[in-house]
Formats: sequence, C-alpha cells, structure tokens
Amino acid sequence: MDDFDTDEPTAADLAAIEIEEPLINAELEWLTAEITLLDAAERGRVNEMDARRVRRAEHAVIRETFALVARLTRSPSPSRAA
Repeated sequence: MDDFDTDEPTAADLAAIEIEEPLINAELEWLTAEITLLDAAERGRVNEMDARRVRRAEHAVIRETFALVARLTRSPSPSRAA
C-alpha cells in the first residue's frame, strides 16, 4: 500500500487548510453561482439576480484572495516558522 493512502494530514496541513478555508468557500459559492447561471441560460431564463449572484461571488473570491495574501505575509506559516 502506498504511504499516501495511509498518512493522515499533519497539524501543519490542517492549519494551512484552515487558513485557506474562507477562500475555498468563496470559490465554491462562485462555482455554484456559475452553474446556476449556466443552467438558467440553458433554460432561457437568465435574470438580473443570476448575474448579480455571479458578480458578488467573483468579488468575494477577489476579496478573500487579498485577505489570504495579507494573512500569509503578516505572520509566518507553521511550515515557514520551522
């Protein structure tokens, strides 16, 4: 069996995921908004709310990306501190 299949995430791995979680959630919201928009377009029922939802989700991804960069540059990550 491969080590990759049996190893659990380390504390540093979990900390990195936790730091990135707001961005991951924003990206998932963006994906959901895009899928909803594509589905509405396929059915011929796109409305302004669908477009707004995508724009808000895009802005959230941008905002969370900047916030993540700020967090990473302000404090050393567990992997950089070691």
